[in-house]
Amino acid sequence: MSFGQAVKHVYGNYANFQGRASRSEFWWFYLYYVIVGLILYVIYFAGLAASPKTEISPGVYEVSMGPLAIIAIVLLGIWWLANLIPTLAVWVRRLHDSDKSGWWMLLIFACGLGTLVLWIFALLPSSVGPNKHGEGPATA
Repeated sequence: MSFGQAVKHVYGNYANFQGRASRSEFWWFYLYYVIVGLILYVIYFAGLAASPKTEISPGVYEVSMGPLAIIAIVLLGIWWLANLIPTLAVWVRRLHDSDKSGWWMLLIFACGLGTLVLWIFALLPSSVGPNKHGEGPATA
């Protein structure tokens, strides 16, 4: 699956927590998600750098967020909210692809170790052929 196909497929299955997602679909979408997020953060930090600063004591400055930083924060919030469900859905489908339950996503709440386990699961190869979550993503 190519970069564009993966992004289109994830958004086409916006809230679909059933079925399976291949490694390529998951990782291409995740790359897209990170790139757009980084661009928004760069805009935010550029807006902070351009924001007015007031010296409140020698060497200590108060920064008022300028309009560019405020716009970037609003866009980041919208970006995060708009992608919350499709990101969770592709994670669950990726877990299904290696024949694991989507409930493993609850490991996110188990400190950093749970997140590490989920990343390892995302790297695992697909289970061969159909599993309890459906046909393989290449044949579906």
